[in-house]
Amino acid sequence: MTVLDRIAISAEMAMAQSQPALLLDRVRKRYGASFALDDVSFSIAPGEVVALLGPSGAGKSTVFRCISRLATIDGGRVAVLGQDMAGMDRRALREHRRGIGLIFQQFNLIGRSTALDNTLAGRLGHAPTWRVLLRQFSADDRQLALAALDRVGLLDKAYQRADSLSGGQQQRVAIARVLAQQSRLVLADEPVASLDPAAAANVLGVLRDIARERGIAVLCSLHQTDLARRYADRIVAMRHGKLMLDQPTGTVTVPSLNAVYA
Repeated sequence: MTVLDRIAISAEMAMAQSQPALLLDRVRKRYGASFALDDVSFSIAPGEVVALLGPSGAGKSTVFRCISRLATIDGGRVAVLGQDMAGMDRRALREHRRGIGLIFQQFNLIGRSTALDNTLAGRLGHAPTWRVLLRQFSADDRQLALAALDRVGLLDKAYQRADSLSGGQQQRVAIARVLAQQSRLVLADEPVASLDPAAAANVLGVLRDIARERGIAVLCSLHQTDLARRYADRIVAMRHGKLMLDQPTGTVTVPSLNAVYA
């Protein structure tokens, strides 16, 4: 690699870090006569963890669906990793979704498969079709998955069935899966709702540390305001489809959060 090549790569990386990993600009989404999202705007930088708060029906799930383009917006703009989601054809959208990792409340693991096999599921979008059908991943993919399990502290559980792991361990396997996917944006939808307080703190701590280490942007919907204040860099709060709050966590007051849930 020449010096010019290195300069070009460095410039490209710097540009990627300078632009938002996620941008919602005046997004509107209507269901019938009602707006699920009404003029919602916020952004997330690489390496930033943003907690999305709000009561049931606030529009949090709709935000996730619009970001992944499972729902089509009625106005505004959604840009993921610098690309306008609305302007992509089916093939481009499939390619772009490789960079978006998903973490769910119920883990979405295959219980009878090992932690390693579940982590390797993050490589499905990168592997040739024949390898996916035969479940024959390359040595590089397996090493990447093992490294991901090691990072979340579960290398010793790699060959253990997922359904034999605790809830917190299963959610860390889900984090390892998005690491193996090499995601640059992670959407975590109530990832600790079914965990006890200690396990929830452990999972969010791992997610925050990985985001900072690897420059991964994280949007995490939560109901626990105390966890949001401990682990998020910024809090975005919604109510009735409208943005109520968008502030650095250190400046958010308890009364302002209470007003969101009042």
